[in-house]
Amino acid sequence: MNTARAQEDQPPGPVYVVQEGDSIWGIAQRFNVSVTELSRLNDISDPGQLAIGTNLVIPGLDDVQGILVTGAVSYGENLRSLSRRYKISEDTLARLNRIITPASLFVGSNIILPEESFDQPVRQRVSPAPGESLLELAVKQNLNPWNLMTINEMQGSWETYAGESLLTPTVTSVDTPGGLPAAITNIEVETVPLIQGSTLVVRMQVQGGMDLTGTITDHMFPFFHDVERTYIGIQGIHAMAQPGFFPLIIRGNLDDGTPVSYSQWIYVRAGDFTFERLEVPPETIDPENTRPEEELWESLMVAATSERMWDGLFALPVSPLFAECYPSLYGNRRSYNGSPFNYFHSGLDFCGGVGQDVYAVGAGVVVFADFLTVRGNSTVIDHGWGVYSAYMHQSEIQVEVGEQVEAGQLIGLVGATGRVTGSHLHLEVIVNGVQVDPLDWLEREFP
Repeated sequence: MNTARAQEDQPPGPVYVVQEGDSIWGIAQRFNVSVTELSRLNDISDPGQLAIGTNLVIPGLDDVQGILVTGAVSYGENLRSLSRRYKISEDTLARLNRIITPASLFVGSNIILPEESFDQPVRQRVSPAPGESLLELAVKQNLNPWNLMTINEMQGSWETYAGESLLTPTVTSVDTPGGLPAAITNIEVETVPLIQGSTLVVRMQVQGGMDLTGTITDHMFPFFHDVERTYIGIQGIHAMAQPGFFPLIIRGNLDDGTPVSYSQWIYVRAGDFTFERLEVPPETIDPENTRPEEELWESLMVAATSERMWDGLFALPVSPLFAECYPSLYGNRRSYNGSPFNYFHSGLDFCGGVGQDVYAVGAGVVVFADFLTVRGNSTVIDHGWGVYSAYMHQSEIQVEVGEQVEAGQLIGLVGATGRVTGSHLHLEVIVNGVQVDPLDWLEREFP
């Protein structure tokens, strides 16, 4: 957990010390209080003038002492693990942060603690194996069971379960997620909050191997071994996903037999999309044509190949002359022939006249190369790990199914086939069955 520490030698009480970049509105939001009450209690007449180093008394916390600081909640932390880590009771922690439900501790949310809590030493963790008692765990780890119970503020040896993370007397410099089994030494979730059309990346360091899967917005995704002891899972967030909180669930087993089942909320916010009205040939929106095409399209991208074939940024699929010429951006809400705006643009359109070159964005294997009613002449490339790219409306396809391609390789020509209003290249990036914003993949290295 990263914290913004307050300055030293401040007076006792529920006080926050203003840091660089703070505003009265941001502080009020961080501590879940109103700007009006915060200003009244601290005699602030001009909310726009807030000096760095000012002591602000936070209302509603009269029985809490000390300088208050905030940090961001990491994936793998819950009320129980935070209570043990910072030696503050669950009741006080819940009251201090107005925690009513587990959703309050979503990934990236602020957690408020007295500054002295952060002086607690970081301790190594151990986890009971399935069927293993606390006494058996203590003997195996050469620990005193009573010390183990005391450090973890347990009323009895029965207050534990397989895979739970318990603190030990041994101090360490590695701060790890306290709600997950000790065999999971680190976990990172990039980037929160998520946005409609973004790509979720989960990195996990594990002692040994594992067989785990993740689930977000009802989409299950696998984890793949990247480098020694590091596993990575990636999943697309649908452009039409309802904004709000979703559980990010990790479940499965570690190599030592320890079961893992952990869920924590993560926020998905709305993207900044525009609205488009288009007139297209009626047959290209006729369900008799679109339904079987959608079923075929989805079937092409079910497999998550275990080999990662792409490397670094995705390459431009067109000439650099059209690098920033986009007739239509990903995610735009669309109305076809006067319909409601219940369609969305599933890719990124690049300018280009008929016959302009089309290039592969990354190394992979061609899994589809044929004509479709809506998508026109289309090519799909499997890049591994559940990542695919698709190229639509081409005038010519110049690769075959099963062919291995490299980033930047010529694979076809721009056209105006299928459901179009003019010549262009429509590029899609699909991550474990969900189309995501291709611009992200052209501007950032994944994973």
